[in-house]
Amino acid sequence: DPDSSSISEEMAEWANTPGVVGARIMLRDPAWTPDPPGLNEILSSSRQQGLPVNIMCSSNLSLFRDLAMRHPETQLVIDHLGIVQPFEPPPSEEPFANLDPVLELAKLNNVAIKISGAGTLSHKPFPYEDIWDPLQRIFDAYGLERCLWGTDWTRAVLLLDYQQGVDAFRLNDQFSESDRSTLMGGSLKTIYKWSPKS
Repeated sequence: DPDSSSISEEMAEWANTPGVVGARIMLRDPAWTPDPPGLNEILSSSRQQGLPVNIMCSSNLSLFRDLAMRHPETQLVIDHLGIVQPFEPPPSEEPFANLDPVLELAKLNNVAIKISGAGTLSHKPFPYEDIWDPLQRIFDAYGLERCLWGTDWTRAVLLLDYQQGVDAFRLNDQFSESDRSTLMGGSLKTIYKWSPKS
């Protein structure tokens, strides 16, 4: 809660909770000031605790950029490609129209990006052939080591099924086996400092 008076203590408690590997902020309110004190304290505390912060910022990329530049030692992760995504069909006419500001953020070394919900932006059926050119621009800008694949299954249920969300990437021959391994798990292990236990 950015309005809390005990953010540092809450972040320390969160970081010491078994299973926690990060935090998340929703930047949906366009009325945030350019220098929001609570958000700055969350990001400072996250750095101190070694926790990455996932930020839903599709409608507020400029504030995200300001925060990322102000906190260069804090690992930030852009949610959902940094693009507004639909909850039901159809996607917007030009779903990748605002891609350039997302690509600009790749210049900041502390920023990674979730490749989640990508199939929901397609106007084509599985395997979503119209999303791969814009996605390749993201892969090129960030490098696969800063891209984290995800289905966004809980939101995407009206647009695709779980297997389609997985197989669009798992069976895509544009990826080498090592690239696929990085995108679909390797980068996540590095950024969140986490891996499943056997």
